[in-house]
Amino acid sequence: MTACHPRTAGGSAAAGPGISRVSVIVPAYNEAATIEQTLGEICAYFGTKPYDFEIIVAADGDDGTREHVGRLAAREPRLKVIGQRERRGKGFGIRQGVGLATGDVVGFVDADNKTPIQEFDKFEGLLAAGCHVVIGSRGLRDSRVERPQPLYRRVGAKGFRVFMHTVIGLKNITDTQCGFKFFRREAAIDLFSRQQVDGYMFDVEILDLAKRSGYRLEQVPVRWRDDGDSRLQLVRSNLRSVADIMRIYMSRYRRP
Repeated sequence: MTACHPRTAGGSAAAGPGISRVSVIVPAYNEAATIEQTLGEICAYFGTKPYDFEIIVAADGDDGTREHVGRLAAREPRLKVIGQRERRGKGFGIRQGVGLATGDVVGFVDADNKTPIQEFDKFEGLLAAGCHVVIGSRGLRDSRVERPQPLYRRVGAKGFRVFMHTVIGLKNITDTQCGFKFFRREAAIDLFSRQQVDGYMFDVEILDLAKRSGYRLEQVPVRWRDDGDSRLQLVRSNLRSVADIMRIYMSRYRRP
């Protein structure tokens, strides 16, 4: 995967396809308490840009998030909402969103705003220059973790990385799980049309597919803050993650 050329020092984009519209997918499972603020920040940020944008909220759950976003969408034509009461998984929701996206740049961000949308400033020039995949990272020298996860979560994450790198590889990617990733449209359509994992390990699958497909990928240090969400069921989620990592590994032998 070769690096791309970002904006020049003078502020103009290096030669490349440019950006005319950005599609932002926001996966949201029972995020009624935070979703409106997140969407407001995204709208305000992209409202300052010289190109168009749209936001697609993939809202599973039964706490009223989907209905609330639907009411907001009635007043904001650039906002769409999809989803169902059943929790189908983050990977499933983003895959659905990519299928509806119309932007020449397509990406996703966390509903709880762990990475501020202003960090897209660091992505913009790379994507405009034609980089296929640009991902946020908490593990680079200039990354800023403003509010870290609890110690037990950090220890578990380190163990996961060792296991994932041993089985899948991707050793040159410092952070596969940061929920701030953007793609040129052609790469997004291709990768998510082949994605099969519905749960949290879809990030690993997408990056593995990107590497094996020869897409140009760039990692960018970002600001990140933990939201203190304790809804994650560690034992059950870790078992599913292990199963999904093995599924990704085995799928290499089934794909043409």
